[in-house]
Amino acid sequence: MLTTNEPRAERIGVLSPRYRSLTIGMVALITLVAFENLAVTTAMPTVAVALDGLSWYALAFGGPLASAVIAMVMSGTWSDAKGPARPLWHGTAWFLTGLLIAGFAPTMEVLVAGRIIQGFGSGLLTVALYVVVGQLYPPELRPRIFAAFASGWVVPSLVGPAIAGLIVEHANWRIVFLAVPVLAIPAALVMRPGLGQMAPPAAATTDSIWNRRTAWAVAIAIGVGLLHYGGQQNGLTQVVLLAIGLGAVVVFAPRLLPAGTFAIRRGLPSVVALRGMVASAGFGAEVFLPLMLTRERGLSPAFAGLVLTVSALAWFSASWYRGRPNQPLSHSAFMQLGMASIVVGIGTAVLTLNPSVPVVVGVLGWGLAGLGMGTVFPTLSVLILEYSSREEQGANSSALQLSDSLATATVLAIGGSLFAAIEPHSPMTAYLTAFGLPALIALLGVWTARRT
Repeated sequence: MLTTNEPRAERIGVLSPRYRSLTIGMVALITLVAFENLAVTTAMPTVAVALDGLSWYALAFGGPLASAVIAMVMSGTWSDAKGPARPLWHGTAWFLTGLLIAGFAPTMEVLVAGRIIQGFGSGLLTVALYVVVGQLYPPELRPRIFAAFASGWVVPSLVGPAIAGLIVEHANWRIVFLAVPVLAIPAALVMRPGLGQMAPPAAATTDSIWNRRTAWAVAIAIGVGLLHYGGQQNGLTQVVLLAIGLGAVVVFAPRLLPAGTFAIRRGLPSVVALRGMVASAGFGAEVFLPLMLTRERGLSPAFAGLVLTVSALAWFSASWYRGRPNQPLSHSAFMQLGMASIVVGIGTAVLTLNPSVPVVVGVLGWGLAGLGMGTVFPTLSVLILEYSSREEQGANSSALQLSDSLATATVLAIGGSLFAAIEPHSPMTAYLTAFGLPALIALLGVWTARRT
């Protein structure tokens, strides 16, 4: 940990000799996790057909989400008790093991098992990376490293689906899973010198990672899995699964998030709550945008995907700017502007439901949403560490990412179910409902940002 007498961020950057290997390794690892998430989404339809496992399709996505929830909680406890190095290495190992199992899977059941292991590993390592930033990077550099993390997600969103599509079409879908370990192992090894600078926890504890919090996480994971699976069902089965899943999240999530999160109490609770709002608002609307543009405006999938590319570039630009020193506004002001930008972006994109509105309006509107996401996400990552003592960085980083996962899963399940129920009778109403829910959440986020 740097002392206050050490040079300021203007003279020591995230790529200075002290931090270079660690920064490169962490960003590379984040990029590979992001690429895998996006690439698998593209490849999974082909995989399910090849392995005759369409009945397992939903679990191939819901399983990793559920296992990641458990891992996030375990990683937070582990990082606070023993330091983040162990959960980081274990997470990397689980992530790579899951990929190898999926890549060599002879059946869809084995592939789903590999995906669940992969999700567990990614949950461990992503929380641990936040704690590494909190313990090794001075406050002046944290906006820059989190902006770099954002680019690690944005760049794969630009090229990942296209690369995966080419691999599936012209080579073998197994490469989508097996190529990442080849790159991830060097990325992990590059981090070793930087992690060697980390001092042991000031008061290491013997607390077990298998405790009440882990049990609550398992209950929530089951709820997330049921939300994801139930959202793809119909009739009474759908209603029952969604009700059970939502009930598990509502009952157990408050036990794993800071007190006052659901009440949006000022300070840390509002930061954690806002992370769930920005994620669920942005991603909850984004999943319906390509569908609307292709079905209602007749665009090709490639052109509809270009809208998401514009948003990704806007996200990257905003994150890069937030990583610059000497910002003119407070964190709260930036986040209020960011959430307002998401509200306007969703509203503008919805205008393209009207055939007389040029599609370019929707493209520019969704670019505004990308600017908002890129402004809010890295700011919240910085704030969560500012509000955390060294002994709480793991638990609070875990809470931040849990809020993201739980809110997004819930909004996607509810929004998707409402859309499926309404669309056969009134497509216009279905789209307005699907976009309206995220817009209302983003609007609530404008107010919540004032309380951070």
